[in-house]
Amino acid sequence: MSKKVRIQQIENIIKTEKPVGRIDIPWKDKLEPMDVYQIPLDYLVYNKYNGRILSRTKSYENQNLKIDVESDVGKKLIEDLLWNSKAQKNKETLASLNKIGQEKVGIITQDGIIIDGNRRAMLLNKIDHIDYFKAVILPVEYEGNPLEIEKFETKYQLGEERKLDYNPIEIYLKVQSLYMQLSGKSFYSPETVDKKAIKRIYEWIGNYKNIKSSNDIEYTLAVMNSMDEYLDWFEYNGIYTTLDEREEQFRGLTTWLINLYGENSRKAFDYYKDDDVDDLKTLCYDLIRIKYKNEKFRYVAQGQKQNHFFGNKEIWDSFHNEHRSITNAFIEPKIDVNVKNLEAHLNSIDSKFKDEIGEKLDENVDNHYTKLRNKQSQDQPEKLINKALDSFNSINKNNKNFNSKSVQKLVEELGNKVFDSLQKKSPSRVLSHIINLLESIDIKQIPDNEIKDVQDKTKRIQQIGYQINKNL
Repeated sequence: MSKKVRIQQIENIIKTEKPVGRIDIPWKDKLEPMDVYQIPLDYLVYNKYNGRILSRTKSYENQNLKIDVESDVGKKLIEDLLWNSKAQKNKETLASLNKIGQEKVGIITQDGIIIDGNRRAMLLNKIDHIDYFKAVILPVEYEGNPLEIEKFETKYQLGEERKLDYNPIEIYLKVQSLYMQLSGKSFYSPETVDKKAIKRIYEWIGNYKNIKSSNDIEYTLAVMNSMDEYLDWFEYNGIYTTLDEREEQFRGLTTWLINLYGENSRKAFDYYKDDDVDDLKTLCYDLIRIKYKNEKFRYVAQGQKQNHFFGNKEIWDSFHNEHRSITNAFIEPKIDVNVKNLEAHLNSIDSKFKDEIGEKLDENVDNHYTKLRNKQSQDQPEKLINKALDSFNSINKNNKNFNSKSVQKLVEELGNKVFDSLQKKSPSRVLSHIINLLESIDIKQIPDNEIKDVQDKTKRIQQIGYQINKNL
């Protein structure tokens, strides 16, 4: 059905049909009482840019694919996206609609575009005995006043009514879209921010989840910038579905970048540079890519300098170098932009990245968090020595790996450090320890091939002991 025919049919309903109700609608900054009509579902068209699936439709169109919502193919695509956005909730709502019918009234334009109620309309289309949609008809065509419709949709769904619970990424796209429309700018920059546009967006949205003030609108835009830079880094430009389940990490990273850029933060190691912050950012991209747990992601740069890796240059350099060594070993698959399902293709690449090196990246974080905690306890030697003893005692010394050259070299290095410390603090303790070691040797257990070597070493011990005693 063409747009012209839809307009005529809907206009005819208004003229000839009796309203089935009346509700107040916030239209053009005031409540307007509007009639509710039963509109045949065949007269309606889904809004492909509705907030519930905005990231999906934008991702689809950014692949140079067109969504013609008036075609059967386009309609089916939108219905699948709407269903998959909240599959379990949709099943519950479908059962309710099938049993008692449509309770909540939808909102459409004069040309049949659904502004509020896309999900309900999709579910009603699955029910054979219901062929109409109860809705208020706004006195405007969808393309007749797009900003007014955007304002209405935002205030109605995110403002005081807060009827629509957006998926996490959708709210960032929504705010970004509003800012671009209201400011006339192609992107958000804190240096050239349009404060009037920010204020209007907050007036429309009001308090919603993390948004409690106009400053939070700017922060939301900054987070969206971080997301766009992440997509650009991996050449995932515009494929917003690859941001799923990563919101908290992006918020954390954005806060760190805001605080650290400029080379004057007291939360970073001394004399750090913006180049170091660039390294921090791209390193975090790798952790975000594997959907790293937020409680461990914070170890990288969250809080005061003594509490994270970026606050200590020695730990940061070690952590960063090991991280790069791990990621450099990963061979990045080439992106096939012509693949039929780009979203699935990119997700498979991210999964490969996680499967091959995710555990190593996690182990690197754990190892350096242990080093950080040890740094924090450097003035508590007893605590650290007990921890070292517990670790050494936990080793299965009968395991063949314990006797490997690399492990034994580490054991020797550990012993040398202990002896060096004892010698500096108390030579007498070193001698006592040597005596205990010598007395513990079971001569019968000395292998034949080592007897000559042991004889030579014991003679050398006698010589050293004689010289020490003579010089005292």
